Amino acid sequence: MRVFALLFFFLITTSGYAQFGISYHQSNLPFVGFNYEINNRFVPELRIGMDNYIDNLSIEAVGTYQFIDNDDVEVYAGAGFRAVRSEGLVAPIGLNIFPFPAKKFGFHIEVSPIFQFHDDVLVRGSWGIRYRFLQ
Repeated sequence: MRVFALLFFFLITTSGYAQFGISYHQSNLPFVGFNYEINNRFVPELRIGMDNYIDNLSIEAVGTYQFIDNDDVEVYAGAGFRAVRSEGLVAPIGLNIFPFPAKKFGFHIEVSPIFQFHDDVLVRGSWGIRYRFLQ
């Protein structure tokens, strides 16, 4: 049921102007993200994380808002839900940097507290790459 709720959250946001993007986050909990950037500000993202074993699979659905959005730098914050393993709430805060003229490929850093329902609070820091399929 939780997986269906995550998919519903991700799929209802595809209306309006949107551009698809992917990202890779490197940390002690690495993951890949699939996102839509809607109206250059709101970015819902489905994140799938897995370490060495399939037992470590995790799924997150987050929505972030870019409150600083210019050609080279985007600063964002948001909230979401983490399911399957270590269920809880996620609150990502991050920075996207697009140093190249095409503004498709960039780098990012993010810090994200994970408020687990059954355990302590984790703080995940990550860095990685981001690619936008610009129209």
